[in-house]
Amino acid sequence: MPSAATIAPDPASSAAPAGSSDSATTRLRIASVNVNGVRAAYRKGMAEWLADRDVDILALQEVRASTEDLEGLLGPEWSILHDAATAKGRAGVALASRSTAAIHRVELGATEFDSAGRWLEADYEVNGKLITVVSTYVHSGEVDTPKQVEKFKFLDAMLERLPALAAHSDRAVVLGDLNVGHRRFDIKNWRGNVKRAGFLPEERAYFDRIVGAEDAPDYNAGAGLGWVDVGRRWAGEVDGPFTWWSWRGQAFDNDTGWRIDYQLATPALAASVTEYAVDRAAAYDRRWSDHSPVVVDYAL
Repeated sequence: MPSAATIAPDPASSAAPAGSSDSATTRLRIASVNVNGVRAAYRKGMAEWLADRDVDILALQEVRASTEDLEGLLGPEWSILHDAATAKGRAGVALASRSTAAIHRVELGATEFDSAGRWLEADYEVNGKLITVVSTYVHSGEVDTPKQVEKFKFLDAMLERLPALAAHSDRAVVLGDLNVGHRRFDIKNWRGNVKRAGFLPEERAYFDRIVGAEDAPDYNAGAGLGWVDVGRRWAGEVDGPFTWWSWRGQAFDNDTGWRIDYQLATPALAASVTEYAVDRAAAYDRRWSDHSPVVVDYAL
């Protein structure tokens, strides 16, 4: 079993807890993880984690496999949506669920913009409510290269799409590897990374527009486009909890990580969170990806 870094729910939340005796409440557990190649992740232990976690909707990034591979690994009990990258063996996002999605979409940005393998939307009906879930994988970028240009194009398209998503469903969540640490709390060694992709001021400004700047009076509570960074709301003003660590050196053992995996929710959905956890592996040699799953329970 992973070591789950669980953040206790806000006592002021009106959402019913998971397992509530209220028969009108359904717990929806959504997990997201960059698997860094799903076939390799399964060889290293992902199947055991998934079997123990009772997940309802699973968002994957960097699948790097075919739909047939996913179906063979996950099994027939999962309904699978998969958007593969244009370049074979690269990127790829997926959504797997215990129930079938009502509809799904993969388009993002202008028609000439290639978002393949990086943005997948699906609508689900849970307890009579429409829930929209997006699995996304933002480019890692590289300063002063075409890779960074593509990253900014993707973030621009994402900013344009978010208001339409919120208008489509007041219970929507965008989750995945967003490859940006928004605040100093999100990177252990932030001072050494302010000129590197992933913590550039220009990149962090996108998150200011999504959830608000950290000095905004309503940061993460209506600022910007009004979305809520669920991880930061529930963790509070603390370092991490980190979700990615380099394979190199002692980064994992020293918890020298980055929090770049998010669940960004609309206010109505964020208000229903009852538990947030980062399933950090118990030890370096128990890792099956360089990212850890982010698992959130919503009470609907």
